[in-house]
Parts: sequence; C-alpha cells; structure tokens
Amino acid sequence: MTYSRTLTRRTLLAAATSLSAFALPAWAQAKTMLRISTPAVPDAWHAKMWTVFKDALDKAAPGEFDTQINLNATLFKQGAEPTAMARGNLELTSVSAADLAKLVPEFSVFTAGYILRDPAHQQKVFGGPIGAELFKTVSDKMGITILSTCYLGTRQLNLREARKVQTPADLKGIKLRMPGSKDWLFLGNALGATATPLAFGEVYLGLKTGTIDGQDNPLPSVRAAKFYEVTKQIVLTSHLVDSLFIAISNKTWNALSSAQKQKVSATAHTAAVYNNDNTVQEEAQLVDFFKKQGLQVNTPDVAAFRKSVQATYQASDYAKTWPKGLVERINATQ
Repeated sequence: MTYSRTLTRRTLLAAATSLSAFALPAWAQAKTMLRISTPAVPDAWHAKMWTVFKDALDKAAPGEFDTQINLNATLFKQGAEPTAMARGNLELTSVSAADLAKLVPEFSVFTAGYILRDPAHQQKVFGGPIGAELFKTVSDKMGITILSTCYLGTRQLNLREARKVQTPADLKGIKLRMPGSKDWLFLGNALGATATPLAFGEVYLGLKTGTIDGQDNPLPSVRAAKFYEVTKQIVLTSHLVDSLFIAISNKTWNALSSAQKQKVSATAHTAAVYNNDNTVQEEAQLVDFFKKQGLQVNTPDVAAFRKSVQATYQASDYAKTWPKGLVERINATQ
C-alpha cells in the first residue's frame, strides 16, 4: 500500500508539472531574438520603417519576438551584414543590390542604369518570377531570405549651369561628379558625360568653384546637402532606381513556425510599403521645392537615354554576368 500510494503521488506530481509547463503564459516563454543592423540614419525612411516593422510584429505576435533595432551601423558596418548573418551573429538587415552582387553576380544588373523604370516597375520585377528566381539564388548562395523590396530613391542629374538636355549627346563635355568606384564611373560615362570621381563631402565646393559641372543623387540628398544653392538645374533623367531588400538569415527563418513566418513576412511587407510610399511622396514634393529655389526642372527624352545607356552596358563586361534574356524580361515587365 505504501509503495502504491508513493507511486501515485509521483505520477500525479509529474503530470501536474507537465501541465504547468503548457500553461505558462506567452511572456514567460523564451522570445525569438531579432537583431536588426542598418547603416541608415534615424531621419531616413528606411530607418523609420524598422520601427514600423517592430510595432507591427509586436502587435501580430505579442510576446513572441525580441526585436532590437541598431541604426547608424552601430552593430555592424555597412556591407558586413550578410557575413554576420551567415555566421549566425545577425538576424535581420536591409541589403543593397551591390551587396548581393558580390556573391550573386547576376544581381549586378540592378546596379546598371535604366534597368528599372520607376518604383512601380521595381515592385513588379521583384514581386514576380524574376524576383523569385533571383531571391532563391540569393538564399542558396548567401544563406539569407529576402522578405521584401524597398524603394531607396531615383538618381537624377543636378547641373551647375542650366542647359538644354534631351539626349546623352547633350551632356558631352560635362564633368559629372560620380562616386569613385569603377561601377559608378562607368554609369556616368554611359550617360554621355565625363565621369569625374570626387568625395561626397567635396561636391558642394566643387560645384561652387566649377571644378565639376554637375552631380547625380536622389532628390532628398540634393536638398539635404544643399546642392541647390550652387546649381541651377535639375534634369529628371531617372537613370537609376535604387533598391534595398529586407532580409532575414536562413538560420533564423528556418527555425520559425509556419505561423511566425507568415507574421514576419507580412510585417516586412508593411514596413516596406511605409518606406516606399513616404519616399515617393517626398520626391514628388521636392520638385516644387527646387522650383521655388529658382532651379529649372526638366524631363529629357528618357527613352533615348535608356536606349543609349542599355546599349553601352550590353556591350560591356558587366553584361557577361547577366543571364541571357534577363534584361529583355525586365524590360517586358509591365
């Protein structure tokens, strides 16, 4: 009888312990850590979107995630994030096409001029079969999963002296400041100008003194750097639609339940839409801002620019890394 009563008490105690484990509230269970690293400054839309992501995920999955946002490259320097994710030291980041092209060469097509037409075209390309194919390659080669595509801005020309610009031939002899890498210099020359490398911090003085005749940047950067004070014209060439991709490490992604994957994916989309809508709206408002500052703002023959620049790239070594027919498929995406 004593042995039987002892066994019964042990059995009941074990059962109670087991049941109590299942009864633990969500806050008492371990949360999945999501460390986010980005070089973005706090005022940038692609920095603010991470707060949108965190808030939306906390609402969709209360108590399930510990989301930590690290701006200004305080956790990992720009470009080091993919390696950190592959090593399991980082869960989430936003990567550029240039970062992806380092290990997935075919992605370099999106660093070339006039590949993407506008933000809507960008979303259709990456949201369709082309994006799915390239994102699978990224996952296989880099160990990260792309969750959503963000619009970073469209680069335009900003000239020291106003002139008629309709085709690339109209930029002949223009000393156009570009970032110092060979990729950027190639783009500047492909636009018809004479690409001139110059550090960003020296551009204002270069425009003021005539060392350079122009520069290219998204319109928000033109305003932030006050280039409108030393230039007279904005030419809306829209030669590069820039992208960022919200990415999660495969190690983290594969450890999530199906329900959690759905929630993380949905909140990444919400964050990207927030970034995209605000960036487009700001760019549209800036056209009026520059006009009020006395600058001429004109749109050239963009089709002529696109045809010339794409032909230049297709005849270059860059195109050798692009899958056959990819540019044509991108152009055909409506």
